[in-house]
Formats: sequence, structure tokens, C-alpha cells
Amino acid sequence: MSDQKVSSRREFLKKSAVLGTVAAAGINLVPKVHASGSDMFKLGIIGCGGRGRGAVVNSLTAMPNVKLYAMGELFKDRGLSAREALKNAPVAKDRIDVSDARLFNGFDNYKGVIEASDVVLIACASRFHPLYAYEAVKAGKHVFVEKPHGIDAAGVHKILDAAKIAEKNKTAFVSGLCYRYDTLRREAVEKMKAGVIGDIVSVQSDYIRSPYSMIKREEGWSELEYQFRNWYHFTWLCGDEIMQSLLHNLDSVLWALNEDLPESCYGIGGRSSTFTYEFGDVFDHSSIVYEYADGRRIYGATRGAYKCYNSNLDVFHGTKGRCFFKASGIPWITDLSGKEIWRPDHKRERDMYVQEHYDMINSIMSGKTINDGERMTKSSMVAVLGMVASRCGQKVNYKELFDSKFVLQPSIDGISFDQKPAAVPRADGLYDVAVPGTSKDF
Repeated sequence: MSDQKVSSRREFLKKSAVLGTVAAAGINLVPKVHASGSDMFKLGIIGCGGRGRGAVVNSLTAMPNVKLYAMGELFKDRGLSAREALKNAPVAKDRIDVSDARLFNGFDNYKGVIEASDVVLIACASRFHPLYAYEAVKAGKHVFVEKPHGIDAAGVHKILDAAKIAEKNKTAFVSGLCYRYDTLRREAVEKMKAGVIGDIVSVQSDYIRSPYSMIKREEGWSELEYQFRNWYHFTWLCGDEIMQSLLHNLDSVLWALNEDLPESCYGIGGRSSTFTYEFGDVFDHSSIVYEYADGRRIYGATRGAYKCYNSNLDVFHGTKGRCFFKASGIPWITDLSGKEIWRPDHKRERDMYVQEHYDMINSIMSGKTINDGERMTKSSMVAVLGMVASRCGQKVNYKELFDSKFVLQPSIDGISFDQKPAAVPRADGLYDVAVPGTSKDF
């Protein structure tokens, strides 16, 4: 490929710095990108927990021309321990180049990471995904953002705005909803869209598992610090189990249904087995029904409980057959009698968590960047709809909820450790949980 046809990566990065200005002026500039063997993309990670570290390893595994250059974490001790852990990962040898000056902490850690990086990976507390993604895209960076893409309507709108900017900038905007990057699921969805199981009339989706682990409260921590270190267990930071788990399944369902959106949703939710203080204020189970105007239904269920049956399963019921997805297993299709009529005869070339980073970096290099923005917003908003319906106990309309742009409280604008959290423990150390039928959250 000649230098006349493809600009160097360094030239591209210079262009990227001014793309926001160019887009604002209405000029559509399409960058062409090439990274030579000695040229590296600088990764920055915002959020250094298990998923953040995993995203870094996935990216390093996917492509040889990336290195970790900046890290952002609310708590300095977590950032330091994450850096050491990553240095010891076999795939990361000589590719962790994070100096102390590029190890950012505090609530503004995302700003330093965005400024220092070419590609920004976002895997922090879910409430902050939309804001950080928007700021990174606005700065002309390529962005990988973990799910969920908003835990309220306002957050989903923020992601939609970011997607539009990325489209103008021609920068990559990739979702952590990884099932769509599973190459065998792609084949199965193609089969369904080709009519192998007929018209899909209903889908069963469940994601039921053990609860997320807890970090014990330490002396000297404020209530807010405790909640941030255990953000999976607090609604104002994570949403709920629908947002954190079932969203993966819902994204696969919408994919097979050609992104058709449900009209409304109702459901149930609450606590059935996790009653101690350490489980914050989230529900430990929800069961939801999504209704389509033409009669189609999605039946979703999620639960986090110990010593119970676990399942991550989608069953697409068609007029001619059924298709089955089981987590990262091999998909298969049967006729209506249960006889198997299709199963892939080959293995995946890459794990889906690696595949999404492989596709992202290659899309940047080719100048044909991926933008997952539309499906990111639709899938996340469908999950928000389920969360709201199960918590308030009412049937909720998708369009009305989306248009409302409601914001979970408290606001994260100007957040600091002096701020009062949404959930405050009672005298017995337990947190109040929303009661369907009386909840005023939405």
C-alpha cells in the first residue's frame, strides 16, 4: 500500500486533534489510518477493576500494535495494584507503558486518560459511561465503552449524542455488548434472518447467576467510598441486574429482531434471598415481559443468588423452529419437534471479548471505523425500560420513557466525596430497597 494513498498514523493523529472543530464547521473529513509494525496505538483505560483490566488484556491479545499508555481509577491504590497485575500478564510483556504521571486518580481521572490516549477504553462504574464516552469522542478519540450505555434515559441520550459526533469524526465507537462480536452467533443470526426458524414470535432470555462479590468496609472509608468500591450493589451507580447482566441477552434479541423495539414492558422484582447489608439497595431478582404491537413477546428473567440454579440462555421461538444461544457456547437450531437441523461445524477464531478489539483496531487502520452507537442506545434503553417497570410495578411505554430523559438521583454533575449518596444505611446497617407500587424513583 503506497504512502501516497494511505497517510501515516502520526499524520492521522494530528488530524484527529482537530476533528471536533472540523465537524462543528460542517466539514466531513474522513481520516485514512495505517499503523506500521513499529507504530503503536496508545490505549487508555478508565476504570481499573476486573472488567477494565480484562478489556486491556483483550485488546493486547487482539492486536500487536497497541500498548497501555494511561490508566484512570477513582482510588489510587486500585490503580497501582491494577498496573502491577497487568505488567504480570503474559500478553502484556513490554506493552504496559504507564508512568506514575499517567496513572490518574480522583473524579477527574478520565480527563487525563482522554488527553494521553489514542484509544480510550471505558469500564468504570456504569453511571459514568455516557459522560466519559461523550468527552472522549468530543476530543476526537476512538472509544470502546463497556455496557450498559446509560442506566437512565438521560444517559442513553448522552451516548446517542456521542455516537453522532463519532459518526461525523469518523472515529471508532465500539460497544462492550460482546455477543454481537461472537462469530458463531453471527452465523446463527444470519440463519434466523434468512427464515430458517420462520417468523420469530417470542424469545425467552434469562441471565441468572451468583451475586457479584463484595469488598468489606474498611475503617476510615466514607459511605460514598464504600459504595463506589462496591458499585455493582447500588442502583444509582449500576442500575440493577437487568442493566448488568440481562442486557447482554436483550441486545442479542434485538439483533435477531432487526432492531425492532418493544412498545411497552411490565414486570416484577425485589429481594428474595439476599437480605444482609452487604447487598446494597439493588433487587436480587427481576422478571419482565416486553410487548410488541404485533403480539411478539420477550420474556426476560435475571437473578443474583447463592446456591441456586444458574443459566444464561436465549431461546428464539419461530413458526418453523427454534434457535438456542447459551452464553459463550455453540449456538444451535432445531425444528419444532426438537430435532437439531443446524450447528456450526467449526470453532471460533477468537474469543468474542478479543474479537471486538480486533475488529475495532482494524477498522481504525482501514479508515472504515465501526460505530455501534445506534444499537448501543436501543439495547441499553430497552434494559432501562425493564429496570423501571420492575421497580415501579407499572406498565411502562418505551417511547414515553425515552422522551422523558429522566435522570437517576443524585446527579453526578460536580460529584465529590462530600456528596451524600442516594442510598444511606439505616441504624441496623441495611439499605432501603424500592417497593414496587410505591417507588418514586421514576
